[in-house]
Amino acid sequence: MRKRKTVLIVDDHPLFREGLKSLLARHSSFEVIGEAGNGNDGLKKAKKLMPDLVVMDISLPDQSGIEVTSKIRSLLPETRVIVLSMHTKIDYITEAFRQGATGYVVKESATEKLMECLEIVSKGEYFVDSSLSHRVVKSLLESDEKERKITDDGYNTLTPREQQVMRLLAEGHSTKQIAENLFISPKTVENHRSNIMSKLEVHTIMELVRYAARLGLIDVDLWKG
Repeated sequence: MRKRKTVLIVDDHPLFREGLKSLLARHSSFEVIGEAGNGNDGLKKAKKLMPDLVVMDISLPDQSGIEVTSKIRSLLPETRVIVLSMHTKIDYITEAFRQGATGYVVKESATEKLMECLEIVSKGEYFVDSSLSHRVVKSLLESDEKERKITDDGYNTLTPREQQVMRLLAEGHSTKQIAENLFISPKTVENHRSNIMSKLEVHTIMELVRYAARLGLIDVDLWKG
């Protein structure tokens, strides 16, 4: 008999969690071994229980589920994370996969799609709900191609996340806007900003703008600042 895959559910709505547990209880391939209502508890339980799969909501009360996904994948690289969210914007989906998710299901189709997603992801494959697959792949490929064209030594000392934050800062976005855009906390944005300034040896936003413009990351004539 095939061993059941263990599942941790992270969602801030108790009734929705109960619905998911009921859904999974009808399938012999999976076993829910824990649940959490916020990101911090989700991370703690993931570390303690080491589940095969995590079903993760994005809109959690304390931090973004995408940020929690990244932390879980760093700590438990064998654990696969499926994002189950009401959000259908391409930005949410591509960022979820960038941060380590291996599946993405829209909440309104959870009853029909979640079990299919869990089965596919359990086999080591990726799953994207509905007809969004082509758009996700296209977005990721375009972004990766842009990254490969930049050979500046200073820029390449930045982590991928710092590169994202740098571009948004150089475009004139506020800390709050960047936090919302990348699904991280304002404090995390500030930490990235400090690291970026230090690594690139720049001291003001205008110096950063000029640096980004020199690399062709932004059009300085269109700068929002």
